[in-house]
Amino acid sequence: MNAQMVLTMGQEALLIMLMVSSPVLGVVLVVGLVVSLFQAVTQINEATLAFVPKLVAAMAMFAIAGPWMLNILVEYIRRTIEAIPSAVI
Repeated sequence: MNAQMVLTMGQEALLIMLMVSSPVLGVVLVVGLVVSLFQAVTQINEATLAFVPKLVAAMAMFAIAGPWMLNILVEYIRRTIEAIPSAVI
């Protein structure tokens, strides 16, 4: 295993991590912004009002995008495991 192979695997892992996490983080960010605007307009300062909608949005996004995320991760792990023999030699 040479340095180029290690860097390529690391770069691919970071790209996949960004690709898999971005849908959930994006939805939670938008929901948090909407809830914060609602709290600012109504002057309600309740901690659970900020937490519960983000939790519900994250769970819904996992339900919607979960199979796609799992497929991407399984394919990456499969390619990584299949590359072990070439890395050892």
